[in-house]
Amino acid sequence: MTESTFTMPGVYSNLAVIGDLVEEFLKQAGFTDSRFIYAVQMAVDEACSNIIEHGYGGEGKGDIWLQLHQLANGIKVIIQDQGRPFDPQAVPSPDIHAPIEERPEGGLGLFLIDQLMDEVNFEFAGGEKADTNTLTLVKWDDG
Repeated sequence: MTESTFTMPGVYSNLAVIGDLVEEFLKQAGFTDSRFIYAVQMAVDEACSNIIEHGYGGEGKGDIWLQLHQLANGIKVIIQDQGRPFDPQAVPSPDIHAPIEERPEGGLGLFLIDQLMDEVNFEFAGGEKADTNTLTLVKWDDG
């Protein structure tokens, strides 16, 4: 099984770099379905955007650690940061059936991640680094 670990400063310009690294890892691990690759990239991009905006409260205030692990028939992505923890259960589910003009701006990130990935797990406690938030994402390749 293949794995890769990297650290990036939490700035928006690194989102494209992270997306490219995720795509390269998936392709080297033998994943060829463009929908699978895109789903993983989008979920990671959304998670990292949320870390920068909500966890750190802006750019350049902390790093994002990523670990990519090839599974027998899928991928596990572990994303860690040292931003403000939050309770994902406290985030209201968006009303995706409401007219677009009645929907609040934002608020779709967690919903999108849940829709794109097969398993989503948040942990907000110690870990390898003090006060580390850990998001574990798993996507199974059905193809």
